[in-house]
Amino acid sequence: MQRYENRLLVMLFVTNGLLFFDRLAINFLTPWLHAEFGLSGLQIGALTAALSLTWATSGIVVSRLADRHAIKKLVLVVAIVVFSLSSVSSGLAAGFLSLLVARCVMGVAEGPVLPVVQTLMMVESTPRRRGFNMGFIQAVAAGVFGSLLGPALIIPLAHEHGWRAAFYLTGVPGLILALVLWRYVKEPTLERVSGALHRTDAVASPEGAPRPLANRNVLVCAAMACLILTTFYSVMVFGPLHLVVGRGYSDGQMSGFMIALGLAAVVGGALMPALSDRLGRKPTLLLGFLLASAAPAVVAFAQADFAVLCAGIFVAWLGMGVMPVMLATVPAESVEGAFANRAIGWVIGISEVVGGCVAPIVCGAAADHLGARAPFVIGIVSALLAALLVAALRETAPGRVGRVGRVGHERASGASAEGAQSAPTVSGIS
Repeated sequence: MQRYENRLLVMLFVTNGLLFFDRLAINFLTPWLHAEFGLSGLQIGALTAALSLTWATSGIVVSRLADRHAIKKLVLVVAIVVFSLSSVSSGLAAGFLSLLVARCVMGVAEGPVLPVVQTLMMVESTPRRRGFNMGFIQAVAAGVFGSLLGPALIIPLAHEHGWRAAFYLTGVPGLILALVLWRYVKEPTLERVSGALHRTDAVASPEGAPRPLANRNVLVCAAMACLILTTFYSVMVFGPLHLVVGRGYSDGQMSGFMIALGLAAVVGGALMPALSDRLGRKPTLLLGFLLASAAPAVVAFAQADFAVLCAGIFVAWLGMGVMPVMLATVPAESVEGAFANRAIGWVIGISEVVGGCVAPIVCGAAADHLGARAPFVIGIVSALLAALLVAALRETAPGRVGRVGRVGHERASGASAEGAQSAPTVSGIS
């Protein structure tokens, strides 16, 4: 059982890694796209927004289908094939409009991948490793492939051979991965998925309603995700362009800065979810959001030596390692297993519409009208607001919930025993 858990962890790690490698590639290529097509800040934001909107819509719709039918593996394989081909088609774009269409198709394909991947991992994870596993395949994979290998490979390739060649590179590995997943991933039964969290360490909806949108934790996670994704995209979408055009760094320096950011995503993606297994989800989320609020400030305002700047973004970006805790772990732990895929899908979907679609457009328009630093101010404020929302969350970490439950049970038992000794007995009623 644990052997398959580890094997699945590796396969889904690569899957999610390639997902973000393809998705984030365009962010590293914005200086070239800006030069060739003359894109405005609003158009750059729209490219991200279009993908996020279609990602959110398909993620919610297909996640619901995947919950009702045992088709998670099929959904995963088809999605990988389509988004890989869409990445290749981005390199064939003749202008803004054709690039926008390619990104929309990619969003439709990529939307259901993360909810399906996290549900498959949740089903096979032991409770003590659940937070780490789900964080590893989301945050660490996104950091290694999207934020570390992405700039390290894509920027030099675009510099030497043009931005179109970089898009072609991002699509090929996914086609190979689709064959591997079809051969080795096991489709869990609906009964197995439904019972995955039916244990004492899971937190059912306190309101007694198992459906995702009736659960307070799911709604709070969605709100926090909208805010922290705004911070994420303020740095990832507008950071590379601001570093090169606004602050005068070379392509090589921009690549080094983004690699430092990627290293932080890898370390934080492993550290923060594991920390949430030990300290609890709420303290870890609070720490992560406060750290993340400093990242846009480093990009826009920090006046320091380049090495110090890289060190600053590394420390601040560690906070983004909490994203899988907020996007997947807490929502999955807050509902019955049969609704886990939909809970994750709704949180990701809502956050993609607001944080991934509306926010980049707003940030792009703000950059055009208020100055290049405006998106980063928005990112700072958003992260701080997310930190405030942590107070409204109910703790779901298995170890923490177990300790609270045991203490409450002992107190209740003690009170019952004391009451039994002192209460008078009526004939026929004890």
